[in-house]
Amino acid sequence: MTEETPVNREEIYDFIHREIDTIPHLEALLLIWKSSPRQWSAEEVAKELYVSEGTSQNVLQNLHRRGLLIADNGLYRYASTSIRRDSLVQALDATYRRELIPISKLIHAKGTAAMRDFAEAFRFTKGKE
Repeated sequence: MTEETPVNREEIYDFIHREIDTIPHLEALLLIWKSSPRQWSAEEVAKELYVSEGTSQNVLQNLHRRGLLIADNGLYRYASTSIRRDSLVQALDATYRRELIPISKLIHAKGTAAMRDFAEAFRFTKGKE
């Protein structure tokens, strides 16, 4: 049996950068992961996270598209795809509790995916004249 290497801070922050667009994304993922294998509706998640049901639905659908949640008839549950990813989400949970402000700042600094895509469309590069 091979021993799993511990998840390091860089992996956690890289995961946040790649997969987490907003604080509700992070908190929905952690809420659903912690209660696995329970299934959650958008309404239930909205109540737990104090967001609108529409926001909750968008967040859950986004996490599902990223392969982090499984969707079944409007209910969502954590998608355990590997021991490594499970370890990463567990480490993310512990790190978020310890580093709430730095992680929140990281997420807020990213902006939304739509904002980043929009900004990228207007990025100018220096060309040779």
